[in-house]
Amino acid sequence: MKKIIALLMTLALLVACFAGCGAADADSAAIKENGKIIVGITDYAPMDYKEKGSDEWTGFDAEFARLFAKELGVEAEFIEIDWDNKFIELEAGTIDCVWNGMTITDEAKANASVSNPYVRNAQVLVMKADKVAAITKAEDAKDLKFAVEKGSAGADCAKDAGYKNITEVDTQSTALMEVEAGTADATIIDITMANAMTGAGTSYADLAKGIEYSSEEYGVAFRKDSDLTKMLNDFMAKIKDTDLKALAEKYELTLA
Repeated sequence: MKKIIALLMTLALLVACFAGCGAADADSAAIKENGKIIVGITDYAPMDYKEKGSDEWTGFDAEFARLFAKELGVEAEFIEIDWDNKFIELEAGTIDCVWNGMTITDEAKANASVSNPYVRNAQVLVMKADKVAAITKAEDAKDLKFAVEKGSAGADCAKDAGYKNITEVDTQSTALMEVEAGTADATIIDITMANAMTGAGTSYADLAKGIEYSSEEYGVAFRKDSDLTKMLNDFMAKIKDTDLKALAEKYELTLA
């Protein structure tokens, strides 16, 4: 009987091993068969956005994703998603990856296979330029009305700071519009976006960034056990001092 039980346990382990190997190989094989990698994004300059009058996505992440797609021998297709549902979309197979300035968090690691970090970031306060200097610490903003992107690191910062008057909106861009319109006093967004979208010569010239709430790093999310994670990590290491460095300089970002 003991021999039979041992044999059954060995067979079970072999089945699990083969199943795991199949799952790990499935993503790259499916992508190559389809001829494209479907990238989940939001409209978020300077990572993924469209120039005025253009229907083509550009930005640091868009260009980076296309480089990786070329390495795989496929095309990159970009699909706008609800950021709060990013891991649901990923698991359902609607998209192959989340590649949109995604902060590496414990939640991300629990729900996906996350790449090595590639860009450094921070969450910053954004307000009307004539008022932001008055906020020198998080406590000073406790009575402000905030608009934040649902499911974002900025939303987490607002909640962690104990702010009570918070409205969650679809995107960071929408949060900026709320502040611009005066329907919100402030927002907390990625410093990468704040640098690109606020201040003189930008779309929100009368808004400015203020205090930082947290520092963080961006990563790309694939399905759990995906072989694409290692492929991207290897590719990043190969191009870090060449193509990736050039992209960082172009979009004024800091590599991790």
